[in-house]
Parts: sequence; structure tokens; C-alpha cells
Amino acid sequence: MTNISLQELAKDPTGLIDRVEAGERVLVVREGRAVAELRPITQSRSASRPYGLASGAFRVPDDFDSPLPDSIQQDFEV
Repeated sequence: MTNISLQELAKDPTGLIDRVEAGERVLVVREGRAVAELRPITQSRSASRPYGLASGAFRVPDDFDSPLPDSIQQDFEV
């Protein structure tokens, strides 16, 4: 990881971003104290996830949309 000062960052921000895009990690330092880290982000998956990956992993109960019991319903009312 490379350390740079705020002055170095201000001199050539585009060049610094190019270095980060190439994979370099940069630590920005102010008065000897680290204040930020610049690192490349991982690219998201280009392909969509297929439907049904969790098929059969859980079951929705038959009473899913039934009214709540009165004892629980009272907790939601003001």
C-alpha cells in the first residue's frame, strides 16, 4: 500500500484514480495520520442470478396472512 499526502492527492487526482483502477491501494495521510484509504472496488457479477436458487429451502405457512392474535395486535396499537 502506498502512502500519499493530501497535497499529492490534490496535484494529480486523475493519475491517482488511474493507479487505483489498476489495482493499487493508496492510504491518504494528513499530518502523519491516516484519514482515508483508496482501493479498487470489485466488479459486480455481469450475469443475472437464476431464479429458484432457494427453491425448497423454506415453506410459507398456510396461516401466513391470517390476523395476528389479539395479544400481539395490542402491542402495535397506540
